[in-house]
Amino acid sequence: MFFLPRVIINKDKQGALSKAGAARDKGAAPAAGEESHEGHAHAPGEGHDAEEVAHVEATPQQLGEIQLLRRQFTSEQNNGNRLKLASQLGEKYAAISKYDSAGYFYEQAAEIRPGETAYQKAADQYFEAFSFAATEDRSKVLGEKARGLYEKVLKNNPANLDAKTNIAMTYIASESPMQGITLLREVIATDPNNEKALFNLGILSIQSTQYDKAVERFEKLVSINPKHVQGNFYLGVALAESGKKQEAAAAFKKAKSLSDDPGFQASVDNELSKLQ
Repeated sequence: MFFLPRVIINKDKQGALSKAGAARDKGAAPAAGEESHEGHAHAPGEGHDAEEVAHVEATPQQLGEIQLLRRQFTSEQNNGNRLKLASQLGEKYAAISKYDSAGYFYEQAAEIRPGETAYQKAADQYFEAFSFAATEDRSKVLGEKARGLYEKVLKNNPANLDAKTNIAMTYIASESPMQGITLLREVIATDPNNEKALFNLGILSIQSTQYDKAVERFEKLVSINPKHVQGNFYLGVALAESGKKQEAAAAFKKAKSLSDDPGFQASVDNELSKLQ
């Protein structure tokens, strides 16, 4: 199994595209002081963001700060103060990888002071939670939440290609994958060198066993950004699947030289061993 990106696209038994990962549903506003258990900081209705990938334990100090801020936020009536508190809570939750809670509070801030930046900050956190969602139900809820906020970003700035690309990925993980692919192609049509869109289209080409297209996408990506670690890695994967072992080995070795992460290095070594 090769090294996977955060947003993992899998084929289900019916051949549809779905996504694996964890997070919370569309819960109501978190009530103050209701962290689930010691060492964690979850609002009611939350799951465990990044539990299998990047789970971060909250320290007693962080828990105390979050509890205090939530009590203050719940009782505060002044919108200016609520805006400040919501932003602080978003930062605190993001720092401990509770991306769904971070998204919730950044969304509260955006409701007080709407705008492209405010909506994107909330959307990005929900998208991060979506990227780690462990079940299809969580994925659907968080994907829809992120998508709705990104659509508000685009209403403020239709040229925001990052928002459009992330919307595409939420569709690809849904029951409407072609809608997402269409959006990614629109991004490429507007910006042929868009790294995120090229990467995601390359991943989708690998997933659908269109390895020639994947090679094309990743070759362009690494020509634009030679130090793109996963771009080089997946170029190696696509080349290996195409039977081009020598070129694949070169791509894997390039990827390995760009990252010191032990897990990634092990994944590269595993792929290289398959070429022997």
